[in-house]
Amino acid sequence: MVRIATIGTNFVVDWFLQAGLKCNDFSYVGTYSRDFQKGETFSKKHNGKLIFTNLNELANSNEIDAVYIASPNSLHYSQAKLMIEHGKHVLIEKTITSNLKELEDLVSLAKKHNVVIMEAMRNVFGPGFKAIQDSLQKIAPVRRVSFQYCQYSSRYDKFKSGIIENAFNKDFSNGSLTDIGVYCIHPLVKLFGLPKEIFSLAQILPKSIDGQGTMIAKYSDMLAEVTYSKITNSMLPSQIQGEKGAIIINNIPEPREVEIIYNDSTKEKIDFALDEDDMIYEIQEWLSLINEGTYNDRNIRYSLMALKVMDKIRNQQDIVFPADLK
Repeated sequence: MVRIATIGTNFVVDWFLQAGLKCNDFSYVGTYSRDFQKGETFSKKHNGKLIFTNLNELANSNEIDAVYIASPNSLHYSQAKLMIEHGKHVLIEKTITSNLKELEDLVSLAKKHNVVIMEAMRNVFGPGFKAIQDSLQKIAPVRRVSFQYCQYSSRYDKFKSGIIENAFNKDFSNGSLTDIGVYCIHPLVKLFGLPKEIFSLAQILPKSIDGQGTMIAKYSDMLAEVTYSKITNSMLPSQIQGEKGAIIINNIPEPREVEIIYNDSTKEKIDFALDEDDMIYEIQEWLSLINEGTYNDRNIRYSLMALKVMDKIRNQQDIVFPADLK
C-alpha cells in the first residue's frame, strides 16, 4: 500500500480522496493544514489518523510515502521541494509550478532522490483523452486545432465589487492562463508537441491578473488556437480538424463525449466508459509509477512542455508572478 497524505483541505482534495478509495494500493493516512481544527475535521471525515500543522513534520514522517499537494500555485514549488528532498513521491495539482524554472528544479531533485513527480492534470489520463488520441488517425493529417475553456468564475463578482480573493491574486501565481488555460495547453502539447511559434493576447484586469486570453500556435503542418477565460462562459465544443473530418470534443477539461464528423457529413460517436470520479485515472497512473520503484518522465515531460508554452505567453503579455523574481 502507498501511504498518502494531503496538503490542502478544499473540495478538490475531497474529490481526490473519494476517487482514491477506488484505487488499489491507495491508503489515506493524514492531512497537513495550518489550522489544526480544520485539519482534524478533514482527516476524520476521510478516516485519516494523522494531522500535521508543520510541513517539516510531514516531510520527516515515516508513516507517509507520498503527498498530494493541492495548495495555491505559488506554494507548490517550496512544498514539493521539501517533500522530494525527504524521499516523498508527489502529485501536484495544476498548474504544477509557477514557472518552468521551478519545475526543472523539482524534476532534477526527483531524479536525484528517485521519486515520482507528476501533475494532477486529470483531463489527459482518462478514457476520453485516449479516445481523442486513437481517433487522430481517422481524420489525418491534422491541420487545425481549436481548444477552448471559458468558465465564468464564481469569485469574479466579488472581484468586481472590490474583493480580490486568491483566484484573482497574482501573488498566488493565479490567473486565467494558470487556472483555466492550462486545461487546453497541456493536452495540446501532449497530442502534438511543442509549437514552433506562439502569438498571444490577454486582457489584464485592473490591478489583477489576466481575465482571459487567446493563443495562436504554429506547427510545421498545422495551426492551433487556445481560448480561455475566467470572466465569460463558452457554449462551444473544442475540435481537431483534419483533411478527412473533425473530432468534436464536448468539454476539453473533462472529455465525456467525443464524436467524429467526416467530410461526407457522416458521424461516428466514440464510445468509452468513464468513471464519475474521473480523478481515479491520474491517481492510478501515479500509483503505478510509484510501484515501478524508479523515477520516470513519461508524464512530467508534458508538464515541462506546457510550462514552456505558458511562460512564453506570460512573457508576451508582461504577466510576472512574484515567483518569477526569485
